[in-house]
Amino acid sequence: MYKESRPLIQKTTDILGDTGYQGIQKIHTKSIIPHKRKRGLTLSKDEKKFNHALSSVRIAVEHVIGRLKRFKIIADRYRNRRKRFGLRFKLIAGIYNYELLA
Repeated sequence: MYKESRPLIQKTTDILGDTGYQGIQKIHTKSIIPHKRKRGLTLSKDEKKFNHALSSVRIAVEHVIGRLKRFKIIADRYRNRRKRFGLRFKLIAGIYNYELLA
């Protein structure tokens, strides 16, 4: 989906991805994804530490995505006008941000 949408991200911005973003380094050089275990081998202690540190940073993002999925706008197929998707998503993000302040 990232390849198809081609979001406007500056070359200097770091992208923290999960294992679903395999191959993103070919498109965006400053992307960071966790190390994967090769078949029959185990990860080194340094690789495990790196994966743990990366997941500790990404957990905040994953929690926000989980909260937004409760509104079903990104959990299910969006069946309304595509023009209004951005507006509705921003409204839902605004509601989420308002709940954070309360």
